[in-house]
Amino acid sequence: MDYVKFGSTGLEVSRLALGCMTYGVPERGTHPWTLDEQASRPLIRQAVEAGITFFDTANSYSDGTSEEIVGRALREFTKRDDIVIATKVFYRQRPGANGAGLSRKALFNEIDNSLRRLGTDYVDLYQIHRWDYGTPIEETLEALHDIVKAGKVRYIGASSMYAWQFAKAIYTARQHGWTGFISMQNHLNLLYREEEREMMPLCADEQIAVIPWSPLARGRLTRDWHETSERARTDAAGKRLYDAAAEADRVVVEAVAAIAQARGVPRAQIALAWVAQKQGVTAPIIGASKPHHLTDAIAALSLTLTQEEIAALEAPYVPHRVAGPN
Repeated sequence: MDYVKFGSTGLEVSRLALGCMTYGVPERGTHPWTLDEQASRPLIRQAVEAGITFFDTANSYSDGTSEEIVGRALREFTKRDDIVIATKVFYRQRPGANGAGLSRKALFNEIDNSLRRLGTDYVDLYQIHRWDYGTPIEETLEALHDIVKAGKVRYIGASSMYAWQFAKAIYTARQHGWTGFISMQNHLNLLYREEEREMMPLCADEQIAVIPWSPLARGRLTRDWHETSERARTDAAGKRLYDAAAEADRVVVEAVAAIAQARGVPRAQIALAWVAQKQGVTAPIIGASKPHHLTDAIAALSLTLTQEEIAALEAPYVPHRVAGPN
């Protein structure tokens, strides 16, 4: 496993991050396809033993049970100082007022809840999961700054939003001397490349680490077009992200299949290699519900696509409706 600096900071992370949305109590939250704790633990152990040191979850994944499962596993399988734990905050956690969003009250409540579930004194990377249109960005940024100064968080990051929003947040934090964002967790894969227009250049200019989510388009890039999975059948978010451009996306999937066949490797390696080689990408966030998902992801880091292969993969792409920030 290779390790890289995280944006402009001195923090080092593994070249892959393990996305932990896959791990949680299936009956809790909105992800019935998740793996329970017994099924999750071997995969988390496999990631640790493979040298992955970067683990990403969220307070909203499976009603908080993802944080609980991941926290217990990491305490058993590795040392706290050797790993980077990232979690996220924004989505509704409970009914009623102040149960969601990025207000000062919500942030102070939710960081303590995440620390309790994870079983740790601090989070390495605390990310705002989405833009909160109901809270002034100044309120959010000052609260995040205070949470960092309280020692509960080491760094702050952001996830999918419009580039103008991220630019505003970066500038506002700088203007007030508050802790600035060091990372962007955005939606980027061969089926969705709209981030290349504005967000990726902004991150490059500001030396922001980029950690794309869904680099395999929720598995769509790894199988024949008409094949499906339990997650694909029950994943409402995936349908919303990809169904609108299905006909155009099918051609991209076929291009991945052709290059994988010519190379004699699984399609997942081709699709992930494209993301990992993308200029500005720090560490793709991979999901793993089976052992070979991890072995394929690690192998993808050693697979260098030629310029001709990259051109063949990118040629069929057509502009997509913006998905992720909204």
